[in-house]
Amino acid sequence: MSAEALAIGAPAEKGSSLWLDAWRRLRRNRLALFGAVVLVAVVVFSVAGPWFCTYSFDEQDTALGASPPSAAHWFGTDVLGRDLLVRSMHGGRVSLLVGIAATSVSLLIGVLYGAIAGFLGGRADALMMRFVDMLYALPFTIFVIILMVFFGRSFILMFLAIGAVEWLTMARIVRGEVLGLRRREFVEAATVMGLPSRRIILRHILPNALGPIIVYATLTVPQVMLMEAFLSFLGLGIQAPRSSWGLLIHEGVQTMEEYPWLLLFPSIALSLTLFSLNFLGDGLRDALDPRGGRD
Repeated sequence: MSAEALAIGAPAEKGSSLWLDAWRRLRRNRLALFGAVVLVAVVVFSVAGPWFCTYSFDEQDTALGASPPSAAHWFGTDVLGRDLLVRSMHGGRVSLLVGIAATSVSLLIGVLYGAIAGFLGGRADALMMRFVDMLYALPFTIFVIILMVFFGRSFILMFLAIGAVEWLTMARIVRGEVLGLRRREFVEAATVMGLPSRRIILRHILPNALGPIIVYATLTVPQVMLMEAFLSFLGLGIQAPRSSWGLLIHEGVQTMEEYPWLLLFPSIALSLTLFSLNFLGDGLRDALDPRGGRD
């Protein structure tokens, strides 16, 4: 703005930030917004839904048995007469909790490991990443199954075991970002000032790598939920009377020819959640891409 314009009191142009530009790009992505809306609806359905139902997730009516959807039971009932709507809501709670908790574990391990490897560089970086390559060679699903069998079927152990094998890609992503950031001027200035490495990593490097971390976190949640569903399908996941979408799908497959609704509704709930998370993750990836520039 010219000096004359400032002199006459012309309004100054408002600045913009990377996060504001990302929010503007995200709002224009209809698929991402659709995914966000569906995800919020699924969370409300799973978390708040059981409070408005007259049945509990483990309440049985063996005389009723498996009945198709009706006014009394919108999703029908299973072979033990349990309301499938309430069990789907409860299963959503468990599946979402496993997805979020296991993703948090993988983020904690992967972000710290990748940041340290990228910041140290040299032989330390090479040694740490060769360890990651060795773990990549292991069959993850079999490794989780072995952990579940060896330590017992525990709800807490499930997301710890899944998170412990899902951190490798995050470590590689963070390491790549840190390698690019550690040569930037603000990092070199912090190093010259004598700041400890821990503070440089936590206060200067990781905040500038939040974009890829957030994007990959949204894409990790559906991967974790799929693994939980697979383990429950094999009978190694959530155990009755608790339910998860994977366990409900496993039960529905066994009786899909006689009672198709037992498979239909949990499959729709899981599919909607996975699609919405992937749409949102793709939208965040595009919105947070610094190469997108300012619009």
